[in-house]
Amino acid sequence: MTEILFKAINTPNLTSIDVYEQTLDGYQSLKKAFEKKPEEMVELVKASGLRGRGGAGFPTGLKWSFLAKDVFPRYLACNADESEPGTCKDRELIMKNPHLLIEGMILCSYACQIETGYLYMRGEFWEYEELMDKAIDDAYAKGYLGKNIMGTGFNLDLYTHMGAGAYICGEESALLTSLEGYRGEPRLKPPFPAVEGLYGKPTIVNNVETLCAIPFITRNGPEAYSAIGTEKSKGTKLVSVSGHVNKPGNYEIPLGTPTIDLIEKYAGGIRNGNKLKAFIPGGSSVPMLPASKADTPYDYESLMEAGTMLGSGALIVIDDTANVVTEALGLAHFYMHESCGKCTPCREGTRWMYQILTDINNKQGKPEQVELLSDICDNMSFKCFCPLGDAAVAPVISSIKYFPEDYEELIGSMKTAQPVGTP
Repeated sequence: MTEILFKAINTPNLTSIDVYEQTLDGYQSLKKAFEKKPEEMVELVKASGLRGRGGAGFPTGLKWSFLAKDVFPRYLACNADESEPGTCKDRELIMKNPHLLIEGMILCSYACQIETGYLYMRGEFWEYEELMDKAIDDAYAKGYLGKNIMGTGFNLDLYTHMGAGAYICGEESALLTSLEGYRGEPRLKPPFPAVEGLYGKPTIVNNVETLCAIPFITRNGPEAYSAIGTEKSKGTKLVSVSGHVNKPGNYEIPLGTPTIDLIEKYAGGIRNGNKLKAFIPGGSSVPMLPASKADTPYDYESLMEAGTMLGSGALIVIDDTANVVTEALGLAHFYMHESCGKCTPCREGTRWMYQILTDINNKQGKPEQVELLSDICDNMSFKCFCPLGDAAVAPVISSIKYFPEDYEELIGSMKTAQPVGTP
């Protein structure tokens, strides 16, 4: 089993800076980093093949290189607003190994010539904020944060900031808007945060898991990281497995591991001896797939080819006792509740989807409502201000595509609607 992020994760008192230093050579990567020029660190991360683990999968080093040239100050915003249904990996990293994240934030800040960083945390993570504040204070006391770090002339201050429980603030521009003290709503892009982000200055927004991989890459070299995984999906991935499995939890796997292995070998198989019916591989924002595609390798390219996405890395497993319409209804309610209301397609479309799915789930639906659902999805897809609308559509339209019999079961005889994008 390859472990980078979860190495020694259950060591007692690993949240202590002394234990972190003794157990995992904590903060030793800083010495290697400070021997290089900032731009060399950016190239190092590029060479590793690390891609953003927050959902988009964009190459991390390339993102860093997009920072507006010669514009200062610059900022780092670490996205710890982990609100995607099914996702709980970042929480475990923060809860058990906070110094790994701090070390990654320092390395990113040095590479990108940033002197102020923020850890934006989900509003419900108040107990972890206390833990992170203690870890940050300890890092200051050891000289890893503050002025003239380790005598290099590099300065960095880190702060925690709590959200207020809004899912939309996981979107990078909404996160920055919230961090500035405004209502959490997405911004029009371009300009992208790397050009005009927090307080109108160049800003790097990276996920917790992404930043936690940087110390390993710095210590061991990009080749050691890129040797893991597939040709285009490098390294390991933390996957939050939930749903109808015997052992739900967070697992670290090499990218390219067959999805069925995640379900059977890591998560202990389907509960109560039932059979796999469907799975959502990347959190609630991506299309679900039928059991027949469970042998798909768990990596960015393979899942995309299968018609879905890796997303945030949350594998939601559905067994054959469930009706997929009911599962889609639960997700539709979530997106209706979490829509910020800024744009009409999302604000109205999520409500309509929820109402129709409620009728169908209560056996009060009509065959033509399935066609109406498809039409609503078509009018939301790529027509909303931010990706939340596309996320809301994904589980609904894929449930219609792959499981029309579940709709028939609740409605009775019906003419199956053609899903959006079906030839």
